[in-house]
Amino acid sequence: MKRSFLLWYVLLVQAFFYGAWYSVGGSLHCEYSNSVILHRPHSVSITEFGAVGDGVTLNTKAFQNALFYLNSFSDKGGAKLFVPAVFHQNTFCYYITMTSLIKLKCLSQSSENWPVVDPLPSYGRGRELPGRRHRSLIYGQNLTDVVITGENGTIDGQGSVWWDWFRNGELNYTRPHIVELINTTGLIISNLTFLNSPFWNIHPVYCRDVLVKNLTILAPLDSPNTDGVDPDSSTNVCIEDCYIVTGDDLVSIKSGWDEYGISYAKPSSKIKINRLTGQTTSSSGIAIGSEMSGGVSDIYIKDLHLFNSNTGIRIKTSPGRGGYVRNVHVSNVKFHNVQKAIRFTGKYGDHPDENFDPKALPVIEKITFENVNGEDIGVAGLLEGIEGDEFKNICFLNVTLIVKKTSKKAPWKCSHVRGYSQWVSPEITCDSFGENIFPEHSSDCFGLSENDLEKSSGLSRSPWLLSW
Repeated sequence: MKRSFLLWYVLLVQAFFYGAWYSVGGSLHCEYSNSVILHRPHSVSITEFGAVGDGVTLNTKAFQNALFYLNSFSDKGGAKLFVPAVFHQNTFCYYITMTSLIKLKCLSQSSENWPVVDPLPSYGRGRELPGRRHRSLIYGQNLTDVVITGENGTIDGQGSVWWDWFRNGELNYTRPHIVELINTTGLIISNLTFLNSPFWNIHPVYCRDVLVKNLTILAPLDSPNTDGVDPDSSTNVCIEDCYIVTGDDLVSIKSGWDEYGISYAKPSSKIKINRLTGQTTSSSGIAIGSEMSGGVSDIYIKDLHLFNSNTGIRIKTSPGRGGYVRNVHVSNVKFHNVQKAIRFTGKYGDHPDENFDPKALPVIEKITFENVNGEDIGVAGLLEGIEGDEFKNICFLNVTLIVKKTSKKAPWKCSHVRGYSQWVSPEITCDSFGENIFPEHSSDCFGLSENDLEKSSGLSRSPWLLSW
């Protein structure tokens, strides 16, 4: 039976979220509808089940009992669980298990207290270590209409101990995420702050109709693999109005790993990322891959603002990945002090085992960058495809990246990549980008049409538009 839950994590009383996520539709606006009613007619407080927010009491049993009770309302319009503000700091629990949802606000000093689960079929093993993996702090599978929200309540993953275990090689299984929902339809995560995830923060996998909105996600810049939001083999996903500063990619779109992802064949598609601001000194603002073996398509990224970071936007893949990345449109991007603005990596490596097929080559095509501006840039573009597997129809329209005067590197470096550029500064001097987009090649560039020539005609060599 499918379950319907609303889980509120609040600092004051409660937050209200009107309308349900429905689909990404055909525009960059994330659409909502009332097809899924978020009102839950039944509600309880965790304190009714004996939970004590004193930073000492172990509240595992209270959460288990509360969720078990709420489960009885799944066919009566659903229910919501209130977690009062007093539980904000150091609420002790190991894990809370339900067939439908696990809710966790944790402080555990032993990885042995964390259960392990089988690897995802599209990965074939834990992402860090062979074999099984630690279950995530908030976890569920085969769900419908799940909401995790609050008035900027804080969920602290207490990840520092996990980072130390990882760095010291003391773990037997891959670290847990804060949130992982599997095979779930209708997921909203909103109005929360996530801190110090042990591993990736939010990982919707095999999901559809997902909205991630109004989140602050923070972890130290040197914390290992603390990705912000990683939609994985999921469709109809919207990520908007988020501020993310972490030790890895702010958003990373994935779809399985080498032969396991190829076999499982579940792509990520129809994903929109709007109004994302953040920083990462080790990785990328937005990454696609490197686990993209099930395919990635129809990705729209708009209003990205990245500062003091390593890489702006990156596509990562490798021989053996198979799959594809196609139909990606990036627009209205602002970079400030970013070392590599745009990067393609065709030989990323990093395979799950020795059974991958090196002849399984990825298809990378129809990637468009439009209205991208940056200052204090180290390298404008580092575009490296795969010999014998050229990345094609890569398009740049109205891109101005002011490279640091102290930089001694060429602003653009290209290999095994082919495309078109127009109104780009500094000019792409690679021979494989020798032709203008308009009028002959607009159909080769995803997200452009002849109308864009008229719209963009006044933007040639646009000045820096930001005021800092």
